Amino acid sequence: MIPVIYIPDDAAALALGADKVAEAVAAELKSRRKEARIVRTGSRGAVFLEPMVEVQTAKGRVAYGKVKASDVRSMFDAGLLTGGHHKRWLGAPDKIPFLARQTRLTFARCGVIDPLSIDAYRMHGGLAGLRKALAMTPAEVVKTVTDSGLRGRGGAGFPTGIKWNTVLNAVADRKYIVCNADEGDSATFADRMIMEGDPFVLIEGMAIAGIATGATKGFVYIRSEYPHAVSKMQRAVELARKAGVLGATVLGSPNAFDMEVRVGAGAYVCGEETSLLNSLEGKRGVVRAKPPLPAIQGLFGKPTVINNVISLASVPVILDKGAAFYKDFGIGRSRGTIPIQIAGNVKHGGLFEAAFGMTLGEIVNEIGGGTASGRPVKACQVGGPLGAYFPTSLFDTPFDYEAFAAKDGLIGHAGITVFDDTADMLKQARFAMEFCAIESCGKCTPCRIGSTRGVETIDRIAANIEPEKNLALVTDLCNTMKFGSLCALGGFTPYPVMSAITHFGEDFRPRPMREAAE
Repeated sequence: MIPVIYIPDDAAALALGADKVAEAVAAELKSRRKEARIVRTGSRGAVFLEPMVEVQTAKGRVAYGKVKASDVRSMFDAGLLTGGHHKRWLGAPDKIPFLARQTRLTFARCGVIDPLSIDAYRMHGGLAGLRKALAMTPAEVVKTVTDSGLRGRGGAGFPTGIKWNTVLNAVADRKYIVCNADEGDSATFADRMIMEGDPFVLIEGMAIAGIATGATKGFVYIRSEYPHAVSKMQRAVELARKAGVLGATVLGSPNAFDMEVRVGAGAYVCGEETSLLNSLEGKRGVVRAKPPLPAIQGLFGKPTVINNVISLASVPVILDKGAAFYKDFGIGRSRGTIPIQIAGNVKHGGLFEAAFGMTLGEIVNEIGGGTASGRPVKACQVGGPLGAYFPTSLFDTPFDYEAFAAKDGLIGHAGITVFDDTADMLKQARFAMEFCAIESCGKCTPCRIGSTRGVETIDRIAANIEPEKNLALVTDLCNTMKFGSLCALGGFTPYPVMSAITHFGEDFRPRPMREAAE
């Protein structure tokens, strides 16, 4: 048996030197006249262990973590091709604590297979969900998704089945499936990981959505900052079309579905669904007023399903295993698994897929291992730059949409950024307002003007200019933005600002004069 060496080419692994490791492995094989096959995979998500090299042995896979190109020669000396011990040796990948505790449904193949091998995808359960969907009526497919309890993983948490059912029942000569891959939140990388590590699962999910709703055309709108994901998705679409997964007859059925990749121009606001639609149509990316909803009048005025990458990538396992299987995971109205992205000042950063219900404290302290600095955790922001800051006193909050909403927070895209006790929460509140001011599309006054006035007002608080009066003004601004903005950019900016003021009031008290923007 020819040994197989798996080396990730996920963007995070590449940033940490994976290409140099791959080159060193190839050079070492050549110089030693050894035969082995190198397979480039996605990442398993344990970013703190990347680049993670795996070798297939007679006893299964063996992993080596945080590998540097300079380690490769000694790894071969130690018997890399047979899983020999070395200082970088981690043992079986599925026994690594960070990975062993996960419930991998959506990300089951990430880091395991060649992401551009449709044969490997099939061998690991791929296309089973699509085949089952083709044997069902559209209404049955929609009911399965509805019964699973799947909610939008892009932030809003809206029930996916309801959206699909609306499009199914809409009468039109053309319908569309649009995948929102404009992942722009800090500390979020799940979309990128799935597109780079298992692109066919997204394609399969979109094809199922098309069959369920009567849509025959799909678009994946990817942010321009993800060049590796763009190239992987483009190639995967070509391969899927060649294999008959896409085209006039999906897997030989009477159903037609095809799709293409579109690249955004870098506007954060195009993560909002109606701005995204405008951009896809070649217009300026500004928010549309609703109604009409995109499910009724979306892309080019036609009924359109718009779902996030993870929402669509979760569909194949639901169709394959059934609604009851998926719904069995989670708590309350939050069903299934969620890919939690752990980042910031944290020891074990990466993607952790688990059923809803773990507490925030478990995620930060047990899974994440606490701060990388070794200092006490002060806060963590959940849901990207527009998410609320939670103090350690709220770390008993279960990861659940309703539980977070009850404490004036939001799960959003499930990105978690950890801060230690040196963080200045006034600066963080200012950053939120500044971020909104920079990224606003400018269409509505509360977002456009409120965020700019917010920056100015927080600067006055930092300068000890009538702090109590200006704190009241910030609160009033946040209230106006929350209830008056057209979309979530302006509407959610108050979450980080008000949570910082509410939970970390000491950082807003009078202090010596300083530069407000430092």
